[in-house]
Amino acid sequence: MKTRLAIVCWRAGPSSPHLCATPFFHALAAAAMDVDVEMYFTAESVLLLKQGVAGGLPTGPRQRETVHTFMARAAAEGVRFYACSQALQAYGLARADVIPEVVGIAGAATYVARGLEESWASVVY
Repeated sequence: MKTRLAIVCWRAGPSSPHLCATPFFHALAAAAMDVDVEMYFTAESVLLLKQGVAGGLPTGPRQRETVHTFMARAAAEGVRFYACSQALQAYGLARADVIPEVVGIAGAATYVARGLEESWASVVY
């Protein structure tokens, strides 16, 4: 059985906030099952890590919670967030621009390596 989960957020970004809650919801579910969870933010999804962005994004038409609410819950349960180095550069962001929940910067090789390890499963959003 896989005991670790690597989630890539690629399409879930500020231009489509209705897609953003699901990756965090699934990360929370996995963490509740004692799965080690890492989330990698690439392409436009890296903007969710920019300070102030996710807090202004509703997760659905009823707008009861923001994307950042889901992110904070996941981080509180031990889910680790990594910003893609190339995406940060593409969007003109520095480490100082991202939310404190981000634990590191990681490129494509890091995520691919996770997928090659036997104990890891991976999902892309």
